[in-house]
Parts: sequence; C-alpha cells; structure tokens
Amino acid sequence: MGERVWLIGLLALLGAGWGVTQPLAKIAVSEGYRHFGLIFWQLVISGTLLGLVVALRGRGLPFGRAQVVMCVVIALIGTVLPNAASYQAAVYLPAGVLSILLSLVPIFAFPVALLLATDAFSWLRLGGLVCGLFGVVLLVGPEASLPEAWMVAFIPLALIAPAFYGIEGNVVAKFGTAGLDPIQLLCGASFVGACIALPLALLSGHWIDPRPPWGAPDLALVVSSAVHAVVYTAYVWLVGRAGAVFAAQVSYLVTGFGVLWSMTLLAERYSGWVWGAMAVMFLGLFLVQPRPRPALVPAREAGQDGARKAGPGRA
Repeated sequence: MGERVWLIGLLALLGAGWGVTQPLAKIAVSEGYRHFGLIFWQLVISGTLLGLVVALRGRGLPFGRAQVVMCVVIALIGTVLPNAASYQAAVYLPAGVLSILLSLVPIFAFPVALLLATDAFSWLRLGGLVCGLFGVVLLVGPEASLPEAWMVAFIPLALIAPAFYGIEGNVVAKFGTAGLDPIQLLCGASFVGACIALPLALLSGHWIDPRPPWGAPDLALVVSSAVHAVVYTAYVWLVGRAGAVFAAQVSYLVTGFGVLWSMTLLAERYSGWVWGAMAVMFLGLFLVQPRPRPALVPAREAGQDGARKAGPGRA
C-alpha cells in the first residue's frame, strides 16, 4: 500500500512537470521566437541531459543503420513536425486549450492502430473516439468557447501534434525500436532532430542567438527542455516499476496540470464550454485507455513497455 501511494505521488509529479511545458511554450513564443529555432535548442538541451543519463547507465548509444533510421523517424514524427505545429499554435491559442487538445493523443492513436493492425476494434474505444471529436466540436462550435472567435481557425493546427504523437506510438508498437531502450531512442532522436532542425532554423530565419541578454522566453525554453528530459527519464522508470497501463494515466494529469499552470502562470480563464470540452475529452480518454492490470509488473519490462507507451508530448 505504501509503495502504491508513493508511485501515485510520483505520477502526480510527472503530470505536473509535463503539464507546465504548455504554458512555458506559450511564454517561449511570446516575444517573437519561432518554431524551428526553439525546436533546435530544445533538442540540444534535452539531448545533452539524456546523453548524460545514457552515459551514467553505461549502455552507450549504438548507431547502426536500423538505429539511425528509427531515430530519424522518431525525430520527425515525435518532435520536429508536431512541435513546429505546437509552437505556431501557441502564438494564437491559450496554453490551457493546447493542454486540453493534447489529451487527444490516445484518441488519435486508436484509428491509427486499427490501420496498422496493432490493435483490435472495440465499440467502447470507438465511443471514446466519438467523445474526443465531440469535445473538439465544443471548442470550435459555440461563439463563447474561446476568448476570441478568430482563434477557432488555429484549432486544426493545434491538433497536428496529438495526431503525430498518436502515429508515433503506433509506429514504435508496429516496428519496434531497433534494439534501443526508450531513453536511448529519445536521446538519439534528439541529436538527429537537432541536425534536422539546425538548417531549417538558419534557412527560415528562426535562428535564436544563445548569447545574453536572456529574457523570459529563453528561460522558458531551457526550463521546458530540462523538465521534459528529467520527467521522461522518471516516466520510463515508472513504466518499468508500475506497468505501462498505470503510467498511462499521466495523460489525465498532464492536461489537468496544464490547465492549472496556465491559469497560474498566464492568468488564463476559460468559458464553461471549454471546461465541458475538457470533461468530454477526459471521458473519451478513459474509454480508449487500455484496461488496467491487477498487479504491478517487474522492472525488467521497462524497455519494452516504455517504448510502446510514449509520453504525452515532446514540447
């Protein structure tokens, strides 16, 4: 009993950590920084911290052809493409709304799983998909749902990230991780992604000069990147200790804490329609989540389960 309480507390800390990255992304774009520049430095910071974890574990980072291909795929569909959309959406949408939309990752993952034959059809989970879509309708439908009516046009942009994260999890489930454990995979993908993002940042004019003076956007970027690296490492440990199904419940906490952090740090306030959309999406998330197992799983399963149940985002 005591161990489970401790694990639940850790789960809450992970949710609070990942949840704060959405308002931090909003702060990072608040003074003109653009997505490719932010993505490059995010990957450099996260990759460096994860590289230290890999080095301390003494496992190294193998880079054969299969590993490089997998790192390129994960870098593109797990960071570069979804984060480009997320940072751009953060310019226009409240951070709390972005957090709510991020809860759609498992709902997007379900139809992709059916297409890739990595999961079986379920009427219950189809109901979760319908709930998720209805939650989006609540956000874009009523005139009073968002602070400004023109923001509705950027909801599809914000949906790109959870769609890619849903694809990412299914790609890993279908094709594996080329022998890399989750931390090795994310570390390698961070460095590969930085190599992809660097020319994009330079050619697009999004380059961010790392020299001082530094302001709130710089601090937000550094903190967000560091938080993600630390939280992801702890998440992988938690998957191995308590099982993928238990750890997957962090999705609710990420969204809930994301909204609370946005209200605290950015003074955001939301209409009843937004709260209603959040409730409906939580119902959809509950319906599409895998059913819980009765017992904790051994720690040795961390590599397998952790790879198949990716965290709720890279931002």
